[in-house]
Amino acid sequence: MLKGLFSPDNPVMRFFIWLGRIWWLNILWLICCLPVVTIGASTTALIYSCMKLRNDEGYPTSNFFHSFKDNLRQSTIIWMIYLAVGAVLAIGIVFWNNASMPGAKIFWAFDIALSVFYSLSLLYVFAVQSKFINTVKDTIKYSFFMGFANKKYTFMIVLVIAGFVAANIFTIFAVNFISLNIGMAIIVYLISYHYQRVFDKYLPHEEAESYLDLIEEGNSEAIEAVKVAEAVEA
Repeated sequence: MLKGLFSPDNPVMRFFIWLGRIWWLNILWLICCLPVVTIGASTTALIYSCMKLRNDEGYPTSNFFHSFKDNLRQSTIIWMIYLAVGAVLAIGIVFWNNASMPGAKIFWAFDIALSVFYSLSLLYVFAVQSKFINTVKDTIKYSFFMGFANKKYTFMIVLVIAGFVAANIFTIFAVNFISLNIGMAIIVYLISYHYQRVFDKYLPHEEAESYLDLIEEGNSEAIEAVKVAEAVEA
């Protein structure tokens, strides 16, 4: 009986193994975020590892550090760009909201609109970096493209994040404790399902038409998708 209880095939045991891996990935993410400048690379590695975990591929630690090493330079550049832009937008929102000069509210509304676009790109940019090999410019461009082109999945991602934030604000302390231990990893694991559904549309498949065939057909939407798919999976 005890042998069956501790068997890896036991659903309860499999759940605790999965939970342990989520906890460990969260620890790795927290540790690798400590220098602050590496938050981008750490987040990219966490997304990559959670997608691998969902597919039961490899081991959490090796997956995490494989992605962290491969994406360190480019993810750090992306993170610094988004950090700077985010700071400018935040300062602008506060400044224009408190300004009394004519037209201040128009600038405030414009800043809010830019922040929405910024947030949309931020939802996808490190996920795109974890899955595809592109230049920094193309990674940012595709993060906008995928966010707009896949509104249903974008909405689901926002819903998961909003639900997690609300749970931590309006519920008991135990939720905060759990969030501290597995919070970021469990969020990324949940939304990685939606990332995979989005990315599957842009990855090359055996029966997919070639880029030249699509040009001949004049299929502009599919051409843009193939441009994304031309990037090799990391």
